[in-house]
Amino acid sequence: MEKHHHHHHDKITNENEKRTLVVIIFTLVIMAAEVAYGYFTNSMALLADGYHMGTHALALGLTYVAYVLTRKLANNPKFENGTGKISTLAAYTSSLFLGLTGIWIIIEAFIRFLNPLNILFDEAILVAIIGLIVNASCILIMEGNHKKDSPEEKEAHNKDYNFKAAYYHILADALTSILAIIALLIGKYFSINALDSIVGILGGILILKWAFGLLKNTVKILIDMKE
Repeated sequence: MEKHHHHHHDKITNENEKRTLVVIIFTLVIMAAEVAYGYFTNSMALLADGYHMGTHALALGLTYVAYVLTRKLANNPKFENGTGKISTLAAYTSSLFLGLTGIWIIIEAFIRFLNPLNILFDEAILVAIIGLIVNASCILIMEGNHKKDSPEEKEAHNKDYNFKAAYYHILADALTSILAIIALLIGKYFSINALDSIVGILGGILILKWAFGLLKNTVKILIDMKE
């Protein structure tokens, strides 16, 4: 029974590894395009978003490296209890990055609330829409089709915290883009610039909530804490 369960786990892990690699490549291509076009047009918003995507590519890279190490070292006798905790450790580290992203967004939004900047609405809205399209595409790739999965495979997918950490990074970026578009449109047509900062703070709090949940689950596994 344990072997059967292990087979389901391996199948889901391999699928998640492939999906993560596709999303990394996609993210890097868009990041390069945004940075290049940002320099070409002197667009600070595009440049900033391009570099911001680089931080997500780093988090996704961490997820992918953990998958590769877990697979390559699976039969290494030095790992008495298997290599499962490599992925959990990567998820734990990624959740810390996610938490720092949330804190950074809250601080940045608070500073902008106290010292409002002159927003280039059209350029900022365009960048936010590009970001949302990219992230929505990545979410679709990462979600895949789990309708035909067996209950064991669905359970294995839900307990792959390494993949969940990467997914949350993309989801956080998509959420930030959606909130930014709403706030920017209201700011542009109703001149309520402070809303951009308020929405940023709310988005940061939600990202912190995701990070804390992920951190709690991974710590339990790392310290062998029973449910």
